[in-house]
Amino acid sequence: MIYEIKEFEYYLKQEKRLSNHTVEAYIRDCTIFYDFVNKYHHISKVEQLEKKHIESYMKSVSKQFETSSVARKLSSIKMFIKFLLLDRMIENDIARHIKTPKKAKHLPSILSVSDVLKLLEHVEGDSVLAKRNVALIELIYGSGLRVSELLNLSTKDIHLNHMYVHVIGKGNKEREVPISEMAYQALTTYLKDARPQLNKYHSQMVFLNHLGKPLSRVGFYKLLKQWGQVIGVSDISPHTLRHAFATHLLENGMDLRALQLLLGHENISTTQIYTHLNQKTLKKMYDTLHPRSKE
Repeated sequence: MIYEIKEFEYYLKQEKRLSNHTVEAYIRDCTIFYDFVNKYHHISKVEQLEKKHIESYMKSVSKQFETSSVARKLSSIKMFIKFLLLDRMIENDIARHIKTPKKAKHLPSILSVSDVLKLLEHVEGDSVLAKRNVALIELIYGSGLRVSELLNLSTKDIHLNHMYVHVIGKGNKEREVPISEMAYQALTTYLKDARPQLNKYHSQMVFLNHLGKPLSRVGFYKLLKQWGQVIGVSDISPHTLRHAFATHLLENGMDLRALQLLLGHENISTTQIYTHLNQKTLKKMYDTLHPRSKE
């Protein structure tokens, strides 16, 4: 089965054109699944796989992981089985009737406008890293980018003259995202006055760390956590800044379809979670302002 997993990896990269991060997750899940069925069911060939083996594995992981992780692991296995069918390595879709556990819908934490302003005031400064930090926050909050989209930006993706950035999102889907006036100013300052001092290795990546190497996800998360602790806002993360972008636009009248395009959501149902958040805000406003909302 190890050979088939390698072939699956090639298929995901070359034919499905998924991101390296996504491919790694699929392959990791399938490798762990193989280790399980090999150890407990003595399965070494894909032809030996049966529905009961997948069910046995899912029963095991459901005791160890949250529903969202279990659902992702099953999704990886189902994708692998479909690949085996496509390549005619097996005859039946043995995973087809295995139900995916339903994920509980959690509304994301939302930063207020004042929280974002606190963060920006904290990171502002005259140093090279301060100018980079302001550009990071202004861009992720001002354009609602995913953390991978933000940190994978190269200099050729920045179009300051036309006020937009070119990003590659999930499934290698490309889109052009407008930038705010504040993000424009922060990026202009960073690219002109700060980035050249950081760029020791002639990197094409926009955001660099203090060593001159591309800023990593982990590095950015750590910075946000540190800043959040200092200003007393515990929920700051790349995700909550993106959520704040979406919610604040909706609260100010943004059309849901337009927001879907800005966020790069394939399905509008993904974007609709923000309408729930917006309804909560409206209810609070109603309770506060309407003369008949209270006795």
